[in-house]
Amino acid sequence: MKRISSIFVVFVLTCALTFFVKAQAPEENMATFFDSDIPEIRVQVNATMETQPLGNITVTLSLKNQSDVQIQYLNLSMFGFINGTYKVLMANLTDNNVSLNTSSLEYNYTFMVPEQVWDATYGEITLTYNVKYPVGPGFQMMPYDFKIGFTMTHVKNTYLEQVEQACVTLNSTLEELKQVFSQLSNEDLTADNLNKTLSNLQGSAGELDNTRRAVIGLTVTTAVFVATTVYMFLRKPKQYL
Repeated sequence: MKRISSIFVVFVLTCALTFFVKAQAPEENMATFFDSDIPEIRVQVNATMETQPLGNITVTLSLKNQSDVQIQYLNLSMFGFINGTYKVLMANLTDNNVSLNTSSLEYNYTFMVPEQVWDATYGEITLTYNVKYPVGPGFQMMPYDFKIGFTMTHVKNTYLEQVEQACVTLNSTLEELKQVFSQLSNEDLTADNLNKTLSNLQGSAGELDNTRRAVIGLTVTTAVFVATTVYMFLRKPKQYL
């Protein structure tokens, strides 16, 4: 019974540890790409550190107030670059008329990277808000309008990696062919040796052609000789006793 209980405890701990590792795994690929203060708000952007075309990017936008803040417009746009060059909008997160007076806000968004996008991506935050400042016995509203840009998730150029791998494979194949030819010719594979080998092969081909012609001529001559001999034998007069 004690043994069964011990096995059960080990099983439960293993499952718990597996769940914990799985739960922590996504965070291992997350990185902070923007973390800064603007008037009365702390802005932080965490996102997937690296992905690939057709892979996912998860973005977390956090806003923490330092005073009584009323957000009129919030937009987070995420851009990629087609072929690493042409800017294209990949995802957009928008909110309006949000109060940030007693708590923080957090937005989470996951989207897929287009097929032809690679290299660094780019995030852009547009934020329009009012801050309520105490002035004497009353308050004064101060408007702010910010646009913040920053680089974020790196998208691997898998197409270039495939080309590089193909080049490595091709070079390896060429080296193997070079070794084969070197073994066959028992010489270093150089342009001069290749020309020499080609000349030898052409000479051998010429000799084989001459031999073939000679064999054909000999065969024809032999056939004519045999035919003539048979004919002369048949034409020979018979002798009578």
